Order: sequence, then structure tokens, then C-alpha cells
Amino acid sequence: MPRFRTRRINKLLIANRGEIALRIIRTARALGLHTIAVYSEADADSPHLAAAHEAHLIGPAEARHSYLNIQSILDAARAAGADAIHPGYGFLSESPEFARAVDQAGLIFVGPPPQVLAAAGDKVGARQLAQRAGVPVVPGTETADAATARSFAVLTGYPILIKAAAGGGGRGMRVVHDESALDAALQAAGREAQAAFSDGRLFLEKYLTAPRHIEVQILGDAHGRVIAMGERECSLQRRHQKIVEESPAPAISAQMRATIIDAAATLAAAVGYQNAGTVEFLVDGDNFYFLEINARLQVEHPVTELRFDYDLVAAQLAIAARQPLIEPPPPRGHAIECRVYAEDAHNDFRPAGGSVLYLQLPAGPGIRVDTWLAPAIEIGTHYDGLLAKVIAYGADRDEARRRMLAALDEFVLTGVTHTAAFLRDLIASEGFARGEFSTTFVSEFLPDWRPSDETFKAAAILAELAAQSGTAAPARRWNGAGAVSRRRSPWEALGDFSLWSRR
Repeated sequence: MPRFRTRRINKLLIANRGEIALRIIRTARALGLHTIAVYSEADADSPHLAAAHEAHLIGPAEARHSYLNIQSILDAARAAGADAIHPGYGFLSESPEFARAVDQAGLIFVGPPPQVLAAAGDKVGARQLAQRAGVPVVPGTETADAATARSFAVLTGYPILIKAAAGGGGRGMRVVHDESALDAALQAAGREAQAAFSDGRLFLEKYLTAPRHIEVQILGDAHGRVIAMGERECSLQRRHQKIVEESPAPAISAQMRATIIDAAATLAAAVGYQNAGTVEFLVDGDNFYFLEINARLQVEHPVTELRFDYDLVAAQLAIAARQPLIEPPPPRGHAIECRVYAEDAHNDFRPAGGSVLYLQLPAGPGIRVDTWLAPAIEIGTHYDGLLAKVIAYGADRDEARRRMLAALDEFVLTGVTHTAAFLRDLIASEGFARGEFSTTFVSEFLPDWRPSDETFKAAAILAELAAQSGTAAPARRWNGAGAVSRRRSPWEALGDFSLWSRR
């Protein structure tokens, strides 16, 4: 018998922006839900406003006054008569305070309960939980004062890794290679952790120099059932930020795969996990170690969706409504995702901005593109620079890789410097083709990379043609009550980008 009565969701507010807001809106509309977008003043022309049934202004460009402002989001939810709030990823998605405030407002939070978010979000607490569940962890300490750090380094040897207890994404993280750099690294990591998470606590781990980063997709419902939906390879990273992901992970044994997936399910059950999330691991030779729990939908969730033919956002909504989990189909094939950022890969990946002059998105069998790009959209530097996720599915890894190469060749964007050419060369490299890489692969690949002359020439020609032909489309503007002028919608200009086919 169910422990809870089911709850009905009719009106869903998406407390996020960009491609993930569009991704959630797409599924919600397909389920017949009324969708509510929120936006900052910097996102007044964003396509996610036109995709939703209504949109509400929540503040100025600064995230702390808009997308991180709990009260503004709750005010918008009340004004729109929302039943539920989906946080997407980033911003407030892993905030126990936000989930608690949503609950106290009488709304449904489409994510883990506050107590689960608190347990998973504290890296030290999650590490202790893994140890109690019998899941191996990287050798480390639970505090990071100077004396403890020196003692730990004597026992394990350098390098060691300083990490923030309350967050992720590479913030508050420092690799220390010798004692002379230790004090400065501790102080810098503490300041960064305090600024990013309002929590300066740090802990230490032995630094694994060239591991693989493997994560497992988990789902848990209110009735105590947990599902572990296969693993994803996330080793291709830049500054601890993933840029390419794939499923299944190449070059790990069937035994290692089964052991990691079982460990993820064990840990999810131990924490009483509900909704979607991931358990992350480092694999070092024949050993694997628990890294962290990400208690939210992941950027790379599409590769799992394509392999399992399963909509993870629909599952999130069903779980939030207290419905029992539906068993996914068996996985098949291979999927690869590349994240295209507004960055200059040839100049230390400096953030880039600009206006979209010309846009051509890839399509075809097995290709899916999740993006918020549209002609004339202004790309600023207020938020994360993710422009698009290009996902390729194939019957096997080689077919998925070949389709990805063709898709990145077809991806054309002028007016904004971006990383598609770098990603194309990364996927074309021999190391990637062999599946023989670690978390150091991207940094090893970078010194030899530069845009080809053909890339420069093609971009210059397309930019000039776009400027001459005036292909940039006017946008639709919004206020808190809805559209105030109706020119060509970015959503219409973008067209149907929800390319789900895995044929």
C-alpha cells in the first residue's frame, strides 16, 4: 500500500532559465500542464518565455536578486497560482532552504525533500554516509585546518585536494602539490567556499592524479523504491567542469560497471533518496571511490534518456506527485553529449558574449539538440555560458561518435565566440576514439589546439553574410503580466528543437 496519497500538478513554475527551462517546459506541456516561466531583466528576450504559457519578471540581472531570490520566486508562484515548482539545475536546485520554503508555501517541490538535500549537499556528511553504507571513499579527513592538512600530507604524500564541504562545481577546490603552497591554498579555498556557498568549511582528500569520473543516474520515489539507471562517463572536464559525457562508459569492465551501479543504489537507499539525482565516483585502476551525490537533474541527463528511451523530467514530475516509479526499458545503444559554451577556447576559455547573427542547428537520425539559442538573442555574461547541448545516439559508440562529428560540423553560430570547433576536434582525437582517457585528457589536449584556418574563414564569411542580409530576427518582449508586443517569437524562430530520435 502507498504511504502517501498522490498529488495532482496542474500548473508548474520553472525556477530557472535557458535550455533547461525549455527542456522542462517541453515535457510539462506534453503532459498537459500549464507552464509558468520566470525571468530576470537580462532574460527579457529569452525563448523560454515564449515557450511557456505565461512569464513573470522576478528581478534584475544579478542572480542573487532574481534566480537566487527565494521570495521573488515564491511571489511569482503565488501570483500565477502554481501548484509546483521545478528548480532545474544550478541556482536553487540543491538548496534545502528553497525546498523547505516551497513546502511551507503549500507548493510541491519537484526534487528531493529538504532533509535529503541537506544530507547530500554536505560533502562531509555524504562521505560519512557512504562509509556507513560500505561504499569506499577516497582517503581523506573531515576538516582542513593547517595542522590537520600537514599531518594528512605526511601520511599520504602530496598532491592533496582541498574541497568545500557545502558545494561543488570546482568552487572552493584547490590541488596542493607541496607544503609551501598549503597555507595560501587553504585560505583561498575557504574564501571561495564562503563566497559561493555561505559556508567556508573545507575537507581534504588524497588527490588522484588521473582517475576516470563515472556517475550513476538514480531515481527514488515516495514509496521507498530506488532505481539505478546505468552509468555515464564524465571524465572529459575543464577546471573540474564536465564538457563531454557519454553512456555507457567505455573501457570499464562489466564487473566494475555492475559494482558501481550497485553501490549507487545502496547509497541512494541509505539516504532515503527521492526524485532524480546522481551518485558520482572516481575510478582509479581497479579501485573506485565515492565522490559525491548530486541531488538534482544533471546537465548530462539526455544521454541516459536516449539509451533508456525514458523521460527523466516526466519521472521527476510523477515522483513529485507521489506516484510509484515506472520501470525503464532495458538500455541499448550509445549516446554522447557535447556542451557548447560561450567561451573562447583558444584564449584560456574566456567568457564570451554577443548577439546571435546566424544560427544553424544540426539535425538528422539520432541527433538531439537542447538549446535556448535563437536569431537575435543577446548572449550576456551574467550567468553560466552554456549555449547548447548536442547529443548523438547510435547503435554503438562508433556510430554515436560519427554522428556527433557530423552534428558539430553542421552546428553554425556567428556573433558569439563558442566552443563547438574545439569539441569537434576533441571528439575526432585518437584518444577519444579509443575511449582511453581520464580527467586529465582535456588539459593534455589543449596545448596543441587552435582553430583551423577553415574555421576562421567560415565564421568570417557567415558573419558578413548575416550582417548584410539582416537575418537577425526581432524578439518578443515580456513583462510580469505577459507579452507587451508581438513580433517574431524566438521560440518560433528556433523551431522544433526537441530532437528525441534515437533511430
